[in-house]
Amino acid sequence: MTAVPVPSPSEPRQLDAAVERLREGARAWARAPVAERIALARSLLAGTVRVRERLVAAACAAKGIPEGSPLAGDEWFGGPYVVVRMLRQLIGQLQRIERTGETELGPLYRTGDGRVATRVYPHGRLDAILFMGVKAEVHFEEGADEERVRSARASFYKQRQPREEVCLVLGAGNVNSIPATDVLTKMFGEGKACLLKVNPVNAYVGPFLEEAFADAIARGYLAVAYGGPEVGSYLTGHPGIDEVHITGSDRTHDLIVWGPPGPERAERMARGRPLLQKAISSELGNVTPILVVPGPYDERQLAWQAENVAGMVTQNASFNCIAAKLLVTPGGWKERGPFLAQLERFLGLVPPRRAWYPGAEHRFRDLTEGRRAVRRIGAPAPGTLPWTILPGLDPADREERAYRVEPFCSLLSEVSLGSNDPVEFLEQAVPFCNERVWGTLAATLVVHPATLRDPRTAAAVEEAVRRLRYGTVVLNLWPGVAFAMGTAPWGAAPGSPLTDIQSGRGFVHNTLMLEHVDKVVVRGPLVSPVKMPYFPSHRTADVLGRRLSALEEQGSLAALPGVLTAAFRA
Repeated sequence: MTAVPVPSPSEPRQLDAAVERLREGARAWARAPVAERIALARSLLAGTVRVRERLVAAACAAKGIPEGSPLAGDEWFGGPYVVVRMLRQLIGQLQRIERTGETELGPLYRTGDGRVATRVYPHGRLDAILFMGVKAEVHFEEGADEERVRSARASFYKQRQPREEVCLVLGAGNVNSIPATDVLTKMFGEGKACLLKVNPVNAYVGPFLEEAFADAIARGYLAVAYGGPEVGSYLTGHPGIDEVHITGSDRTHDLIVWGPPGPERAERMARGRPLLQKAISSELGNVTPILVVPGPYDERQLAWQAENVAGMVTQNASFNCIAAKLLVTPGGWKERGPFLAQLERFLGLVPPRRAWYPGAEHRFRDLTEGRRAVRRIGAPAPGTLPWTILPGLDPADREERAYRVEPFCSLLSEVSLGSNDPVEFLEQAVPFCNERVWGTLAATLVVHPATLRDPRTAAAVEEAVRRLRYGTVVLNLWPGVAFAMGTAPWGAAPGSPLTDIQSGRGFVHNTLMLEHVDKVVVRGPLVSPVKMPYFPSHRTADVLGRRLSALEEQGSLAALPGVLTAAFRA
């Protein structure tokens, strides 16, 4: 593997000059006509297309993915595909704003608890063809009526005197599309100039972004900085920065907002006086639960969902804030043993991955040492970690760290509670996840179609969807599907205070520019007609990722045959 070049940390004088230029750019960007924004978005799209092959190659080298491996699909789907898709959607919505003053909004309807909701996926014919049976809806906050939902969307574009703001974006180090899509959200959705500080873990992404987004940089709407915590600290305290957005850990968030741990932090938190006197939005990770609702599953259905969960673990070497981390199974479920056996089989299809994210080995040891029941899958080479399951955790153990600590490594825990009755299971599983499991970002329910046809159990499932305190609740799929949609707002459940931030506050992506969002609900089939690209047995994920990225670039059916060929050869 060739070493990936990493830029040197930015010096204070460079940072000061960047902020000064962005202050000037923020004034122009806040007042830029929509036609200019459309032209810039098209330029950024063309730039992303120019660098995508080289960016994926650099990411594979950095993460130890062999050239030509299907695992390169991780870098296509976690990189250029999402960015290209979001830019194409933004161009379409900006064109709509130019014509009508509004972004697109589908029919509004009411959920079972009376909230206003709307469908946001599929968004066009391509989505309906590519992900057959997958649907997503947005549930709005309690009290937001139809008129408020309609009038509030794309609010930046309705301001007579828009604010001239500079947002510091502290980029994520794990998924390479996140820094770009966070910037796109702040620039085009909220009208802010951005200073992106690239995470040291994936600092190699920065030069590609500088090349792809060169027009935004040249106009003073965007700047890119490099370095570690000292650069981040300098910028968060900089008087020229109006707002901070971070995708990372809650520990980094609290360090920024409240200062270093100790008596002074505790006093600030008790008095409600944060050290950071600026607005902050964030996405901070999750102990992602997968709730397996009991039902009449056959062998094929169990195998498909076992591979579904395995893919949630193995994708990106499990360094995802929404990697499956806690499998919640029904107490007394007779299929538990076969399901876990299938899960181990599918995990074994992926050789142990390089533990490339800092601290992974320490977190792995911290959560596995001293346990009697640990299932390791695969023979790890030096520098890698085995796929590992911690089965049979005690649901009554208030000290269980696996419920409260995001592993951010190749580790999945399992707990059984409730009974084999779907209603009883959900009555225990939902409060367990809400109250005992850390994080509010996303959760998955595995649900059999027969369970949704029976009025009693269907009502229990819908109640669970409403009660789960997560920004995204998904049926039968990985929440990563929602992350990639673009039209679906992505973020934690609203309402976490700064003193207990959980998975963060605010939404990104959200190309429809919706406001007053409470949660996103995604529904998929128990067994999909085609294999999902994150499945461990997928043989053409790299080819599919490249072709889907080209399809999103064109936004037409012309590239569809090549995509379908790669999908059905999986």
